[in-house]
Amino acid sequence: MDRLFAKFANATARVTGSPPAFLICVVVVLVWAVSGPFFGFSENWQLVINTGTTIVTFLMVFLIQNTQNRDGAAVQTKLDELIRTSNADDAFMGIEKLTDKELEALHEQCEQMARQTQAALEKTKAERAKRAKGKGSHRLSA
Repeated sequence: MDRLFAKFANATARVTGSPPAFLICVVVVLVWAVSGPFFGFSENWQLVINTGTTIVTFLMVFLIQNTQNRDGAAVQTKLDELIRTSNADDAFMGIEKLTDKELEALHEQCEQMARQTQAALEKTKAERAKRAKGKGSHRLSA
């Protein structure tokens, strides 16, 4: 049942997210709008579009959420595999399950490490520039 629903959700998301599907929706809305005068802009005429869009929206929310959940899980699994097989810190595997407070603390820790790395790079760059300048002036005096 899960596999069948996943296939259905993927296919529906692919079809409904396509330009032809959008154009069909535009045509339906235009036909509805143009038919307004023929139905005297009645409550039933309004009810048709309201009911139709409500039903479609209600069902699409679940299909889109299902598709996004699976896509997110697939991306997390791929990232976890990259972390596991690289020199990256294994502590980052599964962080999507942390609380917001724990994620903020980990993010701050990463930012601090990035600032330290940036400072070290700037220091190295300045030292190289100083050495290069020193070599250039030494050659001129020789």
